Amino acid sequence: MPLRESGKLFAFLGPNGAGKSTTIDMLCTLLKPTAGAVTVDGHRLGREDNAIRNSIGVVFQDSILDSLLTVRENLMIRAGFYKGMDKSSRKAAVRQAAVTADVMEFLDRPYGKLSGGQRRRADIARALVHTPKVLFLDEPTTGLDPKTKESVWQTVFQLQKQTGMTIFLTTHYMEEAACADYILLMNRGKIAAKGTPYELKQQYSSDRLRLLPKDREGLQNILETYHLPYTEEKGVWEADLPTTMAAIPILQSAQMYLESFEVLHGTMEDVFLKITGGENPC
Repeated sequence: MPLRESGKLFAFLGPNGAGKSTTIDMLCTLLKPTAGAVTVDGHRLGREDNAIRNSIGVVFQDSILDSLLTVRENLMIRAGFYKGMDKSSRKAAVRQAAVTADVMEFLDRPYGKLSGGQRRRADIARALVHTPKVLFLDEPTTGLDPKTKESVWQTVFQLQKQTGMTIFLTTHYMEEAACADYILLMNRGKIAAKGTPYELKQQYSSDRLRLLPKDREGLQNILETYHLPYTEEKGVWEADLPTTMAAIPILQSAQMYLESFEVLHGTMEDVFLKITGGENPC
């Protein structure tokens, strides 16, 4: 699983039981591989685990911060785990992490009193205290409402822009995966597909025409002329397109038979379902 280009957002996807959690645990030095070799930031897993831990930050699904302590107190304790940081250095590191993760406004508030989005940003700050080169985000927006999700992602994108940090994301929200620079999709313990979102959608999904007919017979004749099979549900027709541009002549020919139309572009959800056979991404 070579991820050689730094400063990018990598999405790691797969259905339940695909091996995502096991892989993440290995990359974070929590689990030793039984075969093969793993290198993180140039350090060999199993031989240079401490160096790997100093190079990575991890935001787990479940927070490890103390709900009774303030965010600042939690971050100061975290900074104390790293060698070579005196009190002055820890304060500076905490402030830098707080600014980067946008938690300054509630830095002295108890973690347990924060909203869901604020807690997530505090979790990210905790992972940034030692300025890692790689940040692992394990389903960072699970259980958050849409507005809070957007806030968390604004923080992540700003972080990537400001620091050039490599971000390794696991998520079961395909719209989040679509924002990645590169995607790895696992299925049954193996890498089933990899590429940019655009490349994967080109290979595993297709654009579709959604049509509301005004003249059913006329529209059917047009679709048959273009050898375009379709499905119908509640009066709306849908047909897969060989290419996006193929929609143009079809719509030009069919315009007098249509009440309305819509071109639906292939999505990462289409890709996921095609590769995994419809298994749940959770």
